[in-house]
Amino acid sequence: MRGKRRLPDTLLFHRCHPGKSRLLEIAVKADNPGFPIWVSDAHPFPPAPETHVSQPQDQSPAPAAPATTPSGLEKARRDKLEKLRGLGIDPWGKRYDGATPIAEVRGTGAAIDPSPEFTAGPTVRVAGRIMLLRSAGSLVFIDLHDRTGRIQIMLGKKQVGPDAWKIIDCLDLGDLVGFDGRLGHSKTGEMTVFASGIEFLTKSLETPPDKYHGLVDADLRQRMRYLDLIHGEGVRDRFVARCRIVEAVRRVLSSRGYLEVEGPTLQESAGGAAARPFKTHHNALDMPLVLRIALELHLKRLLVGGMERVFELGRVYRNEGVSPRHNPEFTMMEAYEAYGDYFTMMDLTEAIFVEAAKAAGTPTRFEWMGHTVDLTPPFRRAKYDDLIAEVTGCNPADPASVAAEATARGIETAGRHADVIKSDLFEATVEKTLSGPAFVIDYPAAICPLTKRKADAPHIAERFELYVAGIELANAYTELNDPDLQEELFRTQLAGLAQEESMARMDTDFIRSLRHGMPPAGGLGIGIDRLVMFLTAAPSIRDVILFPIHRPHAEG
Repeated sequence: MRGKRRLPDTLLFHRCHPGKSRLLEIAVKADNPGFPIWVSDAHPFPPAPETHVSQPQDQSPAPAAPATTPSGLEKARRDKLEKLRGLGIDPWGKRYDGATPIAEVRGTGAAIDPSPEFTAGPTVRVAGRIMLLRSAGSLVFIDLHDRTGRIQIMLGKKQVGPDAWKIIDCLDLGDLVGFDGRLGHSKTGEMTVFASGIEFLTKSLETPPDKYHGLVDADLRQRMRYLDLIHGEGVRDRFVARCRIVEAVRRVLSSRGYLEVEGPTLQESAGGAAARPFKTHHNALDMPLVLRIALELHLKRLLVGGMERVFELGRVYRNEGVSPRHNPEFTMMEAYEAYGDYFTMMDLTEAIFVEAAKAAGTPTRFEWMGHTVDLTPPFRRAKYDDLIAEVTGCNPADPASVAAEATARGIETAGRHADVIKSDLFEATVEKTLSGPAFVIDYPAAICPLTKRKADAPHIAERFELYVAGIELANAYTELNDPDLQEELFRTQLAGLAQEESMARMDTDFIRSLRHGMPPAGGLGIGIDRLVMFLTAAPSIRDVILFPIHRPHAEG
């Protein structure tokens, strides 16, 4: 091995040197055939800090050159698994009561004397995953992580005893371990649990990602979300924030008297939105079914039944493309309030966004997608037609003027309904200008078949969409409760509107329910995934869905 030297008593692992284009081959424990035992002279390795990565030391003689293939690395871990069994230890662990979250332990440690001479710290119990490991003769330092944070563990051979010390020889990065010990600070000032006992909880048989390269491929991170959660910077925090946001949404609605209900996921016909459904078949009943594309129509049936404030928070499915804003399976919240209207829903939307931001730890004013956002209510309110006039200069009340502007911008107009053309013009020109949060109100009636018309302007629908950074985050109506008009609109296919973008789908039972009398109402829909994107500054919807859909994985 030209240009390489043996590093006796140096116990490190394969890693990429910062600023270099190739991996270092770094010495590790001599009896571990799963790791290299050399370091290239071209890139001398710096002295290891107290929490640097390594493997435990062993004084046994070095074998022949070890294998560094994936199968060799796994074999090394399986050898340790068998060694644990030989010691009478279950490598898959058992119940481990009394472990304190690491964040809570660190809070306790912040109140004690930080000097290394202080030895009267409290006894604590912690459990988590080994993320860093370093041996220094009769001492071993471990960086232990749980869902709340990280803390250093120091193990001394004298302190844990010879039997427990045998377990340390079987440790690998990624193993789950529990420790009892005294809380204090090391000589370098690092908060440390000085272990007096060790409990092996689970063996990790797979080698973790490289410390410096890590999981950099977005597709791989999403396919292997479990590794992304372990090793991705801030990933776990984002999904914890998602949980807090969902809790906040429920809290606001519950505080206002809304009841959470559950509608059917399998339906005879897809309604309540303009989208292509996923189709399936019920074998026992020998009938075609679709997965729901919205929650709306069944929730409105409940208004008819006297459940005057209801909401559902659940999955919906749309057989459409994938983009940074779209996933075929996503989470929607829809809420309906009898005797309300779309202004009622504006107030509710503001309350939900403000409370969700607090729950996520998001400041009132922040940057997202290149836009400065201020969540201080009330949010801006702007009319649909006014925005078109402001951005394009055309006259939105004149179909010819709108069509001319659309043609100039490359939008097809021939044989298409005037409101469809106007909608395309709005999407192409206005949406991207909306930094928000901004309620865009009063939409063209023809493209809103489930919405009540304004009494003094029947060509206008009482609808709003909430935009931030050019992205729609909420949609609300004053709900249409006229059964005859609703039936007519269900039968109307607008010229130039693609079938999958149309709501022209008859639901005869829904019409029947309206004939029994649905109270005037306001309705609101919020895409939870986009809300989480917004409040956690995520650039893609796939970053806030734990398991987004992927093409089949191609081996190699």
